[in-house]
Amino acid sequence: MKSLKIDNSFEGFLEFFPEEKLPLSFTEENVLAFSTNNRPLSIPMIQRFILPLEAGIDDLTEFIPCVKIPDTSNFHALIYWRGGLMDSQYVLVTYTNQGDIIDKKVIGGTFYDGEILTKSVSIMKEDWTIQVLTGQASDLKNLTYDAAASKAVILELMPDGEIND
Repeated sequence: MKSLKIDNSFEGFLEFFPEEKLPLSFTEENVLAFSTNNRPLSIPMIQRFILPLEAGIDDLTEFIPCVKIPDTSNFHALIYWRGGLMDSQYVLVTYTNQGDIIDKKVIGGTFYDGEILTKSVSIMKEDWTIQVLTGQASDLKNLTYDAAASKAVILELMPDGEIND
């Protein structure tokens, strides 16, 4: 029986992230599409390219490759989803062409601390700006959001791979 060799190189890692045309939105609902349409990452790839970025993970934490941002010639910009117990995040990470980490920012997700539910959604536009909208709810029966606790942030992916806020 012939064994299938898995490419654990950085180039092999990039193949799990389909390049998508901008604008792109990142919401709780999009996770299902990403997990259905994209191949799951291997454990060695997660250990090599994602775990150095992450803290506080456990055996139940999942990682789903989402997209590769197009037209980044000097670096690679990838978005993955990290799902854990009562905490999920969309993470934008940039790497050099050799696979070294440049920068990382959370651009959306859902977090529940036992009292307040915080949800963030984002849209990445053609000019590499990322609008992140965050709202909170403390009344989980009615999911009533407190407008005073809501905020909007604009991030920008720079030509050198840095992510400015």
